[in-house]
Amino acid sequence: MSQERTPHILNAASNLLGISLVIIAGLNVSHAARNSIADEIAWFAAISLATSCFLSYLALRDDTTRRGHGEKWADRIFLMGLLALISAIVVLAIESR
Repeated sequence: MSQERTPHILNAASNLLGISLVIIAGLNVSHAARNSIADEIAWFAAISLATSCFLSYLALRDDTTRRGHGEKWADRIFLMGLLALISAIVVLAIESR
């Protein structure tokens, strides 16, 4: 993977982590968390995106050949978090009808 990909993963994952936390907070403030599975899906997304942030940060700090390995995992976990976040939004949209 290129050296330029890791900062982009870190930036995107941290932004999406914020969105996940806003969804979680909004569901808890509105007391809709206990009636919806979207809260649990958003928590999974938040944990995945936080892990991706951590791994991509470590890849930025690493100057050895192991960098690519951490970056690959950060990318994979980022995609899991992104899919979970999309799933949480779809569940919220369906349940709010």
